[in-house]
Amino acid sequence: MPEHVSARRATVHDVARKAGVSLATVDRVLNGRPGVRPETAGKVLDAIRELDFSRDVSASLLARARDISMLFLIPGGGNEFMANLAATVAAEARAASAQRLHLAVETVLPLDAADLVRHLDALDAGTCDCVAVVGSEDPSVVAAVDAAARRGITVLTLVSDLPGSRRKAFIGIDNIAAGRTAASLLGRFAPEGGKIGVIAGSLGLRDHRERLEGFAAVIRAEFPKVSIVGPLEGHDSGRETERLVAQLLAEHPDLSGLYNVGAGNEGLTAALAASAHGRRVRVVAHELTASTIAGLRSGAVDVVLDQNPMGEIRAAIAAARTWVFGQETHADRGVDKPIEIGIFLRDNLG
Repeated sequence: MPEHVSARRATVHDVARKAGVSLATVDRVLNGRPGVRPETAGKVLDAIRELDFSRDVSASLLARARDISMLFLIPGGGNEFMANLAATVAAEARAASAQRLHLAVETVLPLDAADLVRHLDALDAGTCDCVAVVGSEDPSVVAAVDAAARRGITVLTLVSDLPGSRRKAFIGIDNIAAGRTAASLLGRFAPEGGKIGVIAGSLGLRDHRERLEGFAAVIRAEFPKVSIVGPLEGHDSGRETERLVAQLLAEHPDLSGLYNVGAGNEGLTAALAASAHGRRVRVVAHELTASTIAGLRSGAVDVVLDQNPMGEIRAAIAAARTWVFGQETHADRGVDKPIEIGIFLRDNLG
């Protein structure tokens, strides 16, 4: 760090210079306002950490009797992407704490509406300002979200949305666009009259249903001679996904493509490796994890569509600041702006 910076308290000007951005961009990141790309926000947050920057004067913070507490309710189990989200929250906690935002994660049982409801019902507005929820559209979950909001807790949905609830914002990708992207790729890979097998985690998850909706729409419109086999529900389980993929490959030796809408990709790659014609099948999966990276490198997986855990968690943190402080009107917040979809092949893994 330059001597003139270390000798005094860092300012927003120092942060802007260090990150190579404008003062306006720094202000947007500090105050959780929309309009900053996740990569740019990351540079600002890295500069804040390196300079040990903290604001002594912030009207919105000084007006509060205590800091903001934000809780992430994330499914446990073997879902690699959810584990990455939880790890990202932990990695961001120190920088967030410097801005008086305290992050915590609680693990809920995967695809278990009752367990998620128990966690939501236990929240107290006196100790939790904001909760980010990954959950299904089960009526009991929607009711618990609404009850938490009525108790004064800001509720955000993460990864999969609950648009009929009292949630304040959805943080995630455009899942219909993700499904359309998968169809555009696999439709081009498939021969005329080919078959594409589809595995979903759960049709109770809105993000999976939307991906399927986008996928089916493009296949019908642009590749009408290609048929879809499924979807079969793997419940985001590696073991169950492996069984279903093996079943598809055995029952449809002419299968030309596979689309895994959810998780369980370790099972997907295992089934492909064990199949005599697994190498001939073109595969699109979601989320850049240890399993999908290995699949890309081995050639078992052709394309991975990723929603960038760090960008997603940082966007959730920014939305929490915005909504808890109530700094802008709903129309100005841009809270439903989707996370950019990353498209990875073996060639651009880096």
